[in-house]
Amino acid sequence: MKNKLPIADCRLPVEKPEVSRRWFQIANHKSKIVNGFTLVELLVVIAIISVVVAFTVPAYHAVKLNQYEHQTEVEMGQLQAAIAGYKDTFGFYPPDSPQGPLLNQLYYELEGTTLANGTYTTLDSADSVTTTALLSNLKVNGIVNCSKGSGEDAVQAKNFIHELRPNQTAAYNGVKLFVGSVGGPDPSYMPLAGFSSNPWRYVTQGTNNPGGYDLWIQLSYSGKKYLICNWSKQPQNNSPLP
Repeated sequence: MKNKLPIADCRLPVEKPEVSRRWFQIANHKSKIVNGFTLVELLVVIAIISVVVAFTVPAYHAVKLNQYEHQTEVEMGQLQAAIAGYKDTFGFYPPDSPQGPLLNQLYYELEGTTLANGTYTTLDSADSVTTTALLSNLKVNGIVNCSKGSGEDAVQAKNFIHELRPNQTAAYNGVKLFVGSVGGPDPSYMPLAGFSSNPWRYVTQGTNNPGGYDLWIQLSYSGKKYLICNWSKQPQNNSPLP
């Protein structure tokens, strides 16, 4: 009679209660790590992000404001150089407008024009304005820097400003104005009602430069005003307009 092999005991071992409990705790901990943060960890992360944002946002605004001011100062220097060239040629500064500093004919005076059939056209042929538009919007009768006459009495206009970018000028009611390329920069800031661009202000015999001219522009950024002007080397924060 052959010997019979012992039959293996296929019954699962009975685990002890404390072992099962420990295994469940380990599994639950791993599940928390894999599935995401605990509430406390999430609150810590949110607090860290809030601190970083609190430092980053003001720094970002300061950098942007510095860029806006620097670009505007560069453009003011461009206008000042052109005005100086005009003064050297004619012996006086470009005339201003009785309509006020916001509305002036400085663009046409510095560009130089020709006159034909009641229309002034800039020497580069980039723009034109009718005598009617000048009178109704700027209250002026004409442009000084304009080619006139013939023969020995002929006067040739000159272009005193070059390399203007398209966003440095804008049309308002049929006339062209010098504007700041950075805009308001706040979109809601509109010195001229219904005009989204920000014009350069210009007057001769100004209150700040009695023997010369005042040239300035006001920027609005994050609810604050910044004055860029030719009577101060530094931007004037929240300074009243002249």
